[in-house]
Amino acid sequence: MEDIKEYIESGILELYVLGDLSADEKLQVEMMASKHPAIKAELGEIELSLELFAQKTAVEPAEHLRTRVLNSILTNLGDDNTFPDKIKKEERKDNVIALPRSGNFYKYAFAACLALLLASTVVIINLYDSLQSSNQQITSLTLDKQKFANTVSLKDGELEVLQDASFKFLKLQGTPKSPASQITVAWSPAKKKVWIDMKSLKVPQNDKAHQYQLWALVDGKPVDLGVFDSDVDTSDMKEMKSTAAAQAFAVTLEPRGGSVSPTMDEMVVIGKF
Repeated sequence: MEDIKEYIESGILELYVLGDLSADEKLQVEMMASKHPAIKAELGEIELSLELFAQKTAVEPAEHLRTRVLNSILTNLGDDNTFPDKIKKEERKDNVIALPRSGNFYKYAFAACLALLLASTVVIINLYDSLQSSNQQITSLTLDKQKFANTVSLKDGELEVLQDASFKFLKLQGTPKSPASQITVAWSPAKKKVWIDMKSLKVPQNDKAHQYQLWALVDGKPVDLGVFDSDVDTSDMKEMKSTAAAQAFAVTLEPRGGSVSPTMDEMVVIGKF
């Protein structure tokens, strides 16, 4: 009896239930259990205890894993060398949540965004063109307004010349260089204003490299009163630089922009008070 107790307490029965004995050791335990009821009863208690522990700590597997595990047990008879890796792979796959396929959604969303972008671009281009057109119209109106204001101012100046008794009119006559030339100058010593009557202007047409220049002879010295073109200035009157004194007026043909001193050989008209 003492040998049976030592045999039970040796732990060989637990190893048998866990399947950790060799074939010969398993056969020896089975023979002892068939001969000794105490050993057989101890085996039953060990199996029941392990079953209760397994039930208490068990984790319910997924249905497809349950079927796979049972089939593996039946086919491999406990061959678990590769089975854990398969379980892990299935578990990893099971942890991946498949997202719904949304390729069409992104395709349509991209197409909608592209269409919106194109439409916005067209609208921006149209707005830009409209803005450019509006700016051109504003610029044109501004120029017209300025031109009109200049015309009004010019007409006011002309009216002043005609109505103001302080203005003196002097007709400059042609020189031997240009005998047919003729220019009328209006001058107010009191207001120091000088105007040229462009409507009655009679001088040869100047080229792009030259301009006519008006001079006032003050105390024997020529004073520049500005330049003008014979074919560009179409106004009835043209205001020149001011002078308070003058004994004579003359016009010479000079390089465009005028000269510091008159070119005497190019004098076309002259007049004295």
